[in-house]
Amino acid sequence: MASHYEESMQRDISRIRGKIVAMAALAEQALEAVLRAFLKRDRQLAYTVILRDRRIDELEKEIDRLCLEFMVRQQPVARQLRFAYTAIKINQELERIGDYAESIARQVLKLANIKGELPVSSFEEIAHRAIPMFRDAVRAFTEEDSELALRTMVVEDEVDGIKSLINAELFALRQADKLPLEAFTPLMTVARRFERVTDQAKNICEEVTYMITGEYAKHEGGDVWRMVFIDDNNCASQIAEAIGNSLKQPQFVFNGAGLSAAPVNPLLNAFLEKKGLGTGRVSARSLEQVPNVEFSQILVALTASAKRSFPIARKALRLDWSEMTDPCSADLGMEEKEAAFEATYGFLHEQISDLCKAVLADNID
Repeated sequence: MASHYEESMQRDISRIRGKIVAMAALAEQALEAVLRAFLKRDRQLAYTVILRDRRIDELEKEIDRLCLEFMVRQQPVARQLRFAYTAIKINQELERIGDYAESIARQVLKLANIKGELPVSSFEEIAHRAIPMFRDAVRAFTEEDSELALRTMVVEDEVDGIKSLINAELFALRQADKLPLEAFTPLMTVARRFERVTDQAKNICEEVTYMITGEYAKHEGGDVWRMVFIDDNNCASQIAEAIGNSLKQPQFVFNGAGLSAAPVNPLLNAFLEKKGLGTGRVSARSLEQVPNVEFSQILVALTASAKRSFPIARKALRLDWSEMTDPCSADLGMEEKEAAFEATYGFLHEQISDLCKAVLADNID
């Protein structure tokens, strides 16, 4: 016969599991609804998804509270302790998936006023892989099925491939002038958000495997530092990315981005070639197109407006290097531009080198 302590612990576990199931159901409903809103460019349904995201946020807070109370009151060990830890981690993943659905809904609002047909078939395919993968990841948790978790994780690679095809299709359509410029970034964002759903679903599967087996194998490359440089027009940010890559530090991933995907200035290409940096490893992109930007550890604003547009990145170090003169500014004459390029390069090279050295020194045991 179970003791009072065992019965109390099982009640707490069942309550937490039930709340996570309810939160996952809301997130799945949001994904299904936002897919319909996207396919039909349904503004009202998009607003509904945005408004309902607060329910997911409320459940996240409640689950955090329940898990904390459970750990304090029950003092769990072994499997029960792993359950509590896993529940906290999965709670965070579910909240992010709700955020992705809301983000897609906001892109739908941007697309709603665009006339003409948009390429949607590939988006249906990526969504119809991502949503069932998420559903199976949650089922692996509720049924404590490590085999299902392992089978589910492989879907992520398939979705990565679909997203790459979507990106290539959108670039080709844009270059052929068959896709409005105002539709390009929203569509890229939608594809990225559905792909991110599978990343979170894979994380859930990894947490489930840990909960059941006690073995915790996360993604390789966890010690890599992601540094993102942000400006207005893909000028200083591209210089910063090129400088970072030239340092040949495998512990760092450098990305430059503008607030919009402005094309690279020809003067910038010439300057990078002059410095021996070339342009093969850098490309103009918007902030939305930077991979895993929400998981970046260091965000650097190179303009004042970039500082105001920092993305959401938990515990990221935010730096302001906006005192530079924009070397691609149309207000500068040719000689002033040349001087600005040199000054920007010197400033960024010194700052990036010192920052990398500080990070590496801090990581030495």
